[in-house]
Amino acid sequence: MSERYEYVPHRLLRCRVLDIASGTEGELMAVVNENVSDCAAYERWMHLAYVRAPSGREFTTAVANIEPVGRP
Repeated sequence: MSERYEYVPHRLLRCRVLDIASGTEGELMAVVNENVSDCAAYERWMHLAYVRAPSGREFTTAVANIEPVGRP
């Protein structure tokens, strides 16, 4: 089995973003290409955004769910 994740560059790293799925704003801390498969025989890779909410807790969401806050 290959590596479980790899970091991906993203233009909004360290910027305020909105997770449109949950309605939560936070700072984009990382984008990771992560193997989300639950079995070793089948790999399923997905780009996940790690967002730090104002509470300090981080959560993940699909990269397609994030948009910048305060930009037109």
